[in-house]
Amino acid sequence: MKILKTFFLVLSFLVLGSCQSKANENKKVVIDTMGQEENKEMAQMSSQDLSAYETAYFASGCFWCVEAIFESVRGVKEVVSGYSGGSEENPSYEQVARGQTTHAEAVEVYYDPKVISFVELVQVFFGSHDPTTLNRQGPDRGPQYRSVAFYKNVQEKKIIDGYIAALKEQNVYEGAPITTEVTEFSKFWKAEEYHQDYERKHPNNSYITNVSIPRLNRFKKNFGDYLKKDSH
Repeated sequence: MKILKTFFLVLSFLVLGSCQSKANENKKVVIDTMGQEENKEMAQMSSQDLSAYETAYFASGCFWCVEAIFESVRGVKEVVSGYSGGSEENPSYEQVARGQTTHAEAVEVYYDPKVISFVELVQVFFGSHDPTTLNRQGPDRGPQYRSVAFYKNVQEKKIIDGYIAALKEQNVYEGAPITTEVTEFSKFWKAEEYHQDYERKHPNNSYITNVSIPRLNRFKKNFGDYLKKDSH
């Protein structure tokens, strides 16, 4: 793939590995059993801490990988793994992973627009996955792994459409069609708690070591100027 440095700092790479085995591995995860009151208090604190931040939504394959990438970006306060882009309410991981819903694995990004702009987040999105593979990232296949850039208003849609137009004009993908869906944001469903911060909590998981961490390291190599100081 030819990579060109344009006004948009266009960078992209292919994701290797398989995410399909996650469903079986997840069954071995021990879920936190903190008291309900402590959980409630932490949720309230988190809500208060995040209320001052803007949100952006993206889908680009396994949300374990995508969450870790956006978590490393300066100006990003928090990233939540979940599901979006479909019509079903309260989807479960098992349903989404098996392709039984119209949702994609997605992330909710809380960011400070004074530090990182929506334009730059779109750059991170396109630069951290291959948007030319329809319903697939590497060997991870199915519409649940499709590429989606969600917009909440007209300005965000213009930014995404403009970026895609620039990619095509620069022929970054050498004629390969960009399959990214540009979709109006409707609803985000938070994934089960054991999926949150999965890479950080399970560094020895085989999928994390073979797929997620290498993908994150490639991103860091290409986007050094976008990283938090402790993410280098």
